Amino acid sequence: MSDSAAAKGPAKQRGLLRSSLLVSVMTLLSRVLGLIRDVVIANFLGASSNADCFFVAFKIPNFLRRLFAEGAFSQAFVPVLSEYRENGSKESIKLLIDRVAGALGGVLLLVTSVAVLASPIVATVFAPGFRADPAKFQLTSDMIRITFPYLFLISMTGFAGGILNTFGRYAVPAFTPVLLNVCMIVAAVHFSQYFAEPAMALAWGVLMAGAVQMVFQMPFLQRIQMLPRPRWAWEDPGVQKIITLMIPALFGVSISQINLLLDTILASFLPTGSISWLYYSDRLVELPLGVFAIAIATVVLPNLSRLKAGGNELAFGATLDWGLRSVLLMAVPATAALLLLAEPILVTLFQYGEMQLRDVTMSALSLRAYTLGLIPFMLIKILAPGFYARQDTKTPVRIGIIAMVANMVMNIALVIPLHHYWQVGHAGLALATAASAWLNAALLFRGLRQKAGYTMLPGWGRYCMQLGLAVTAMAVCLWYGLLWFDGWQQWGAMQRAMHLAGLCVAGSGAYIAVMVACGLRLKDLRGSVPHG
Repeated sequence: MSDSAAAKGPAKQRGLLRSSLLVSVMTLLSRVLGLIRDVVIANFLGASSNADCFFVAFKIPNFLRRLFAEGAFSQAFVPVLSEYRENGSKESIKLLIDRVAGALGGVLLLVTSVAVLASPIVATVFAPGFRADPAKFQLTSDMIRITFPYLFLISMTGFAGGILNTFGRYAVPAFTPVLLNVCMIVAAVHFSQYFAEPAMALAWGVLMAGAVQMVFQMPFLQRIQMLPRPRWAWEDPGVQKIITLMIPALFGVSISQINLLLDTILASFLPTGSISWLYYSDRLVELPLGVFAIAIATVVLPNLSRLKAGGNELAFGATLDWGLRSVLLMAVPATAALLLLAEPILVTLFQYGEMQLRDVTMSALSLRAYTLGLIPFMLIKILAPGFYARQDTKTPVRIGIIAMVANMVMNIALVIPLHHYWQVGHAGLALATAASAWLNAALLFRGLRQKAGYTMLPGWGRYCMQLGLAVTAMAVCLWYGLLWFDGWQQWGAMQRAMHLAGLCVAGSGAYIAVMVACGLRLKDLRGSVPHG
């Protein structure tokens, strides 16, 4: 190995760290605005029947968005595009982009048109329990007609983001979701007064956000001369390769989202408010998941794809190892914090206006249940790209099917007794999702070791010990802080926020101090990529 090649290893890992931090900052901005959006929604709608209707109407296209923007399409498209970029000409790359845009756009237009015309059928499929309440069912159907075109708009936005990420422009796609939150906040605050049902204003805000996000990315694509001119070329080899990789990836990479959608279907049969309780708790779990895991995965996938295309197996394994360590550094303390601070967080953020104490109590149950699966949720975001960068979609789909079946079985096993005896069936749905996530992550990890040849680098034992000591110190600090602060229900918004911020700062300080005392340094996250 030459000196120049050796020097490039740490430099590339520093580049990965900088890119991940950049994406994390942009994503953090989006997630903070997302929390503000949810606070506004909770204030306007609480956990009412109409809130349940909106969350179903929003969740359906949003679920499909994740398959395209962050899931199966991205995992199939980015490796193929990286391969073209590594081995092909600029003209061949642009031609592939044009043809994928035509094929993807055509399919999405067809799906969107059918769903809008058949919105009652869509509502029946995804919220069958609403059929027992005609007014609730009708409102859901009406809102689906408005929100479903968001699928086309945001999926094309995700397609554009995949191009920008492949060309190293990570900041723009990471910032784009901010616009969704801004549009929905504006719709709720300024336009809800013009609708008999405020939830309808939110539905129109979703549609507006899709258009704004898609248009926002176009100038940046033009700047790198990759603005698509859609062409219908279904038989193109690159398009066919993406389709071949994408179909099984629909299960493999998005299994947690499929499980959450199954939760919504079953929750439609549970008492009013169940869907809203699950939504608010899921949104809090999504914060660390989006800020850290998705941000790191966004950077890791193109790099893994490029390393695989270049045949550098040592660097491939080292990059995957770096991703797993980086995710655990955030996932472990986030899990402990959400378990301990569930009620204070929910009270501080959401218990205003239409949101009642019972809603907070019920949301806290599902929040803790979802939090038990936060670590595997985050690990899956790193483990799955290890397969897709190798253009192996068969292994993750088999694992995904196993996890999904296990989730369905556990749903029935947990929801029925929890609902019958304690009226908390929604918590059983969240708990089953968390358990299936652990199964999914464990099988993915085993598959990478057995079939993809991944070998963990030295130092994992010491790293786990550092994590264990640091998170224990943080948990003790938070526990005593909760005993000291008692009176969340009586405090105003500012006092709640100040006390919660104080707990978070104290807990984070304890965690970081112990990690540093145990010897962890920033350079340890940069690592060293071996180059042959």
